[in-house]
Amino acid sequence: MTRESNMWAREALRQPQLTHAARRTPGGRPAPAPLESVHQALRILEVINRYSGGVSLTQIARETNLPQLVLLRAVEQLIRANLVTAIGPDAYVAGHALLLADSVSGEGRGHLRETLAWVRDAVGAAVYVARYTDGEVCITQYADGPTAPVVEEWVDFRAAAHASAVGKALLTQLDYDNRKDHLDRHRMTRFTPHTLTSQEALFHQLDARQPNAPLLDLQEYAIGTVCAAVPITSGPNAECVALSIPVPDPGRLKQAARILQSEAAAVLLALIVAGSTGPTARKDDTGQAGAAGFGSTILSTTA
Repeated sequence: MTRESNMWAREALRQPQLTHAARRTPGGRPAPAPLESVHQALRILEVINRYSGGVSLTQIARETNLPQLVLLRAVEQLIRANLVTAIGPDAYVAGHALLLADSVSGEGRGHLRETLAWVRDAVGAAVYVARYTDGEVCITQYADGPTAPVVEEWVDFRAAAHASAVGKALLTQLDYDNRKDHLDRHRMTRFTPHTLTSQEALFHQLDARQPNAPLLDLQEYAIGTVCAAVPITSGPNAECVALSIPVPDPGRLKQAARILQSEAAAVLLALIVAGSTGPTARKDDTGQAGAAGFGSTILSTTA
């Protein structure tokens, strides 16, 4: 994003965390699609924030130059994220959630839990947020339920980046040297007959995918489970939002992945509002601190 974009983001929202949405991804790579949606949302918020008495969609469109369908979609997400409130048939003001970004209360994280639970129900599967931090894959939040169980972590996720959708979505945001460093530290073990064990083949898969296409795990981590992940970034580290389905159903995975893509921006906005930090440490079987699996999650939702 441009220097000008950063300026209006700071002026509109006056929250340090929110300016992360106007940054490029690690290594200077182009921002993924969810960041483009957040960039558009910030432009809308910048306009709304200037009109304390409310502003119409026509005026917002005039000042942002966004196409009508893009504008309507973005406003819908902002309303759901409580970043914008409708006060009339065609009048919008800044929402309550904007005040939560720097709050030390649990309201911002409560909003994130609600967002993840909504996405869980929309995709019909457990959803996760993961971050690449200190050279490791960490699941930082998740939302599951009786009909949307989390994937069984039978192998530490830190050692399975090459075989999981989460790991691939994080690795694809790293440059070659950092990918190589990670895989030098975590050998590409074969977990199922579908697991890739060649660095060259994995790097080709990551780099040859179509822009904005989700990263997939087609029973590569565990037989009977398929997963999809979409890269997002709300800070200096690579992040992603993912889902897992405990049945090898390509049609269901494709539909769920499409919904996940469409809601990735909403998750990113919720992360920004929550001011999400790294996961808390847990102790593994040796008694040493770790931060990889569900034992280290800072948020979870079961309903």
